[in-house]
Amino acid sequence: MDDDSAGGGRDGVERLGGLFEDLEQQAAGMHLAERDAELADRARGEYAAVTFASRIHASLAHEVALALVDGHVVEGTLTQAGTDWCRVVKPDGQAVWLVRLEAVAAAYGLSSRAVPEAARPAVARLSFGSAVHRLAEDHDEVLVQIASGTRLRVKVLRIGADFLEVESAGPAESQTVVPFGAVLVVRV
Repeated sequence: MDDDSAGGGRDGVERLGGLFEDLEQQAAGMHLAERDAELADRARGEYAAVTFASRIHASLAHEVALALVDGHVVEGTLTQAGTDWCRVVKPDGQAVWLVRLEAVAAAYGLSSRAVPEAARPAVARLSFGSAVHRLAEDHDEVLVQIASGTRLRVKVLRIGADFLEVESAGPAESQTVVPFGAVLVVRV
């Protein structure tokens, strides 16, 4: 009996070589599948660190709709953003809103990208108080919409670390302190 008839020889070597090649391909496929799963897991972990503010900052110049926690919707072009606020301008330019990011219940029209804090310009580090201060310098009166649904037409007197001190317009002028946490938007 010769080696070829017992499964040895050239045919056996080819079958054995094919078996090893098949095993190598399976191992490479498993390695690629493991790598893909690891990359997907890493991407999910990295995306979990993306903040709402990062998405807002990536959406400058976009037409957006911001649904507020009180049910109102602010629509327009996202023109500026800071650490805890964004500025939305109505297409006709007649209305300008400073929206506290914590007052947003849902946002539509945002970019799928994100801009991390380290990549933002210096003006993007301004707080809500700074933005209100700038708006109040340019306008005698502003409309402050608070969480209770109340809208106050006021003159901003002073801005504290976490509150506005305002004077209500009209015949019964009175000073009021409004914590930032209660403010949804400030509008001109």
